[in-house]
Amino acid sequence: MIGTRRITRRSFLAAAGLAAVGASLSLTGCGGSVSDGLSSKHLLVAHSHSEAHPVNVGLQKMTEVASAESDLTFSVYPNGQLGDNAAMIQLVKAGVLDIAKVSASSMEQFNSAYAIFSMPYVFESTEQYFAVMNRSKAVQEIFKSTYDQGFFAIVWFDSGSRSIYTTKDGPCEGPADLKGLKIRTMDSQMAIDMMNCLGGSATVMGYSDIYTGMQQGVIDGAENNVTALRDHGDVTKYYCFDEHTRIPDMVVIASSVWNKFSDEQKSIVSECAKTATEEYKDAWKKFEDEVLDKAVNQNGVELVKDVDIAAFQAAVQPIYDNLKTSNPTTYAVLEEIRAMA
Repeated sequence: MIGTRRITRRSFLAAAGLAAVGASLSLTGCGGSVSDGLSSKHLLVAHSHSEAHPVNVGLQKMTEVASAESDLTFSVYPNGQLGDNAAMIQLVKAGVLDIAKVSASSMEQFNSAYAIFSMPYVFESTEQYFAVMNRSKAVQEIFKSTYDQGFFAIVWFDSGSRSIYTTKDGPCEGPADLKGLKIRTMDSQMAIDMMNCLGGSATVMGYSDIYTGMQQGVIDGAENNVTALRDHGDVTKYYCFDEHTRIPDMVVIASSVWNKFSDEQKSIVSECAKTATEEYKDAWKKFEDEVLDKAVNQNGVELVKDVDIAAFQAAVQPIYDNLKTSNPTTYAVLEEIRAMA
């Protein structure tokens, strides 16, 4: 639980920075966070991406429409100004930050069912993925499940499918091609287990260290959605579309904030969030296409689409077997999701 974990220096500075932001807003007449009794109905929103990223575009759209249709106002803080995913969740839980965009993988420690989104090959297609995220009752219950812990998800944003990209000669078309390769993963047990099952040697490393790690041979590659080539394209030789996971981004709100909304405010924020995620689809696809075009035509990255998906799926079967035994409740939700194919 984040509430009991050791607060890092970065988390502390993020909290201090947010407090300063709140004080500044009060001094200029804008008021503090909406969690301060909704005296000014001003909400603080944060995420870790740049201003040009589709996440920022989506959140700006959501808040602009909500402001136009209600008496709420918003300030959006991009670029991780208020901390990483862990720090932002901590601030939202405390009611200091009102809304944040975080990865679904960061939510696993609050409800193990969130691990479903990090499991390999849960979704058979983009169409099934969107259908599940928008219509599955089990998934909607997962979104609401952390309400009593001080926050919950009001909407999700697509974050693309994650695949493997490497610096080595020769594409990774199946598990055998990954043998002996050190592949960077997130600091997630599911991600580590998955990569080891896929045939690679999972190497945990921060995103900001991937470029140097690949350049210097500390790692042989990484796994991420295609937009990672924006940062790593000139040290990547092959991007192999094994598409092992589709981990969504979650827009979470403090429960204490939500409880102070009027019914009309709740309705407006919910509808604006849904509208934003629909419009976000096009923005994300355009972003992917732009990054891929540069990676191929400027950096010479070879895109590998002839991948033995069946072999990769067979390789990760132990993860499913383990979940069925260790957490049958979550496994039942997983089966419901897969049945929507």
